[in-house]
Amino acid sequence: MAEVKEAVSENQAAKERWEAETLRRVLDRAPERKTKFEGVSLEPVERLYTISDTENLGDPGFPGEYPYKRGIHPTGYRGRLWTMRQFAGFSSPEETNRRFKYLMSQGQTGLSTAYDLPALMGLDADSPLSEGEVGKCGVAVSSFADFEVLFDGIDLEAVTVSQTINAPAWIFLAFYVALAEKQGADFKKISGTLQNDILKEYIAQKEWIYPIKPAMKLVVDTFEFCVRNVPKYNPISVSGYHIREAGATALQELAFTLRDGVEYVQYGIERGLDPDEFVPRLSFFFNAHNDFFEEIAKYRAARVVWATTMRERFGAKNPRAMQMRFHTQTAGVSLTVQQPLNNIARVAIQALAGVLGGTQSLHTDSYDEALALPTDQAALIALRTQQIIAEETGVTNTVDPLGGSYYVEALTQKMIDGCFDYFDKIDGFGGMVEAIEAGFPQREIQESAYQYQKAVERGEQSIVGVNKYAMAEEIHKTDILQIDETVRDHQLARLEETKTRRDPGAVANVLEKLRQNAKTGENLMPATVEAVKAYATVEEICTALRDVYGIYEEPAF
Repeated sequence: MAEVKEAVSENQAAKERWEAETLRRVLDRAPERKTKFEGVSLEPVERLYTISDTENLGDPGFPGEYPYKRGIHPTGYRGRLWTMRQFAGFSSPEETNRRFKYLMSQGQTGLSTAYDLPALMGLDADSPLSEGEVGKCGVAVSSFADFEVLFDGIDLEAVTVSQTINAPAWIFLAFYVALAEKQGADFKKISGTLQNDILKEYIAQKEWIYPIKPAMKLVVDTFEFCVRNVPKYNPISVSGYHIREAGATALQELAFTLRDGVEYVQYGIERGLDPDEFVPRLSFFFNAHNDFFEEIAKYRAARVVWATTMRERFGAKNPRAMQMRFHTQTAGVSLTVQQPLNNIARVAIQALAGVLGGTQSLHTDSYDEALALPTDQAALIALRTQQIIAEETGVTNTVDPLGGSYYVEALTQKMIDGCFDYFDKIDGFGGMVEAIEAGFPQREIQESAYQYQKAVERGEQSIVGVNKYAMAEEIHKTDILQIDETVRDHQLARLEETKTRRDPGAVANVLEKLRQNAKTGENLMPATVEAVKAYATVEEICTALRDVYGIYEEPAF
């Protein structure tokens, strides 16, 4: 310890000499470009980081060992690359099924399903509220009949599938289980991930159905069901992505996401679940934004905060309960309509940050996504970006290559400290549910988004092609994917056919069973599996529970 203090003292003296002799001469002759340097989160960045900035941090440790700052696997990507899981879903189930098979033929190693807005809101294609939205921002699914077509010819034992669905997520888990059963799959082998993160809906994305506490009950139902029946399936992907897209800083994304995770763990324990048994199946989903080093520090900090919290707050003993696994998606909000080919460079840099931060799976946005859903060509370029990082750059040859960097280590610790500060504030409300009801995270994000936009308008934050290096005429015109209203006609025809051939009595009985089970507080997964196998629709199931739980209306903050 004395040797470390001596080294820090010597370094500080050397830094002061450098500032007085070398730096001052240059600054007197040529001032720096700006009076202050800030990252995307508007946090100040020092001119130089040295050992004195990391003097109290200790050894960063080793990968595969608590608190996992340097990664959860001792071999990093030398043992296994991240899963290349491109987000796909548009138009009809038939069209998305074709896109799935195309991407898999090009080397994609996991499927990630985007559902359309009606599905996300628990509505069927024939709802008046669905008009104009069917198949537009994802694939249209109203019943098990659609789901069967969506995964036709895809072996659920052989591929992992991520489903981006939240408010009605338990229904889509039931679809998955029912299809696996129909395929004859071994429930002990099927794996995948359900997003199922309802807290971030109330915070950021705003796609909800029920009040918060009944919605949390449904989430915990999926935890309990998966532990008992589908042990390799991840029943939740706690998502910071949408929090960041709403305007949060990197620190807010980190803190609110991990504190959401803490809330889910607490609710699971209150149900009687053992954290050492169910927490290993929780996964996370983060954004990869433009501030390269800040993003890397965020991922490294996330592992430390999660490991520390699981061990010290919940008494976890299973190492896998402390090892935070996460998926990363590049920042859709950073993509620009102007000069869209610039987005290829943005995505490559963001993806590299995710890899250097140790992500377990990765989606790279397509360059045309600021304009519309991606075309085949754009989706392929996005996948090839990942493959180039994996195969050509050499960054996978060593574990945590930026570990020990003065800047990265100082940023990582700043993230850790800031995250725990937010935890204390949220605990002061009584938990994340209560903090959301009070509007705390919502107000924090609104203020950050406002300050960032003001910085862009003042020219302090540059966006190439927008407020800097803009062009009067675009030199590249981008062909975009068009989804027309024939998709809705197609979906309405299948929905009508499904309702005609199903047993209406069986549907009525299972919907009534759902209502009764909801009133008595039973786990709703078994009855929901029955309902989807009877071809009850998404909206019919959601409406049955609205009769019991009511609906959520956001208060004004």
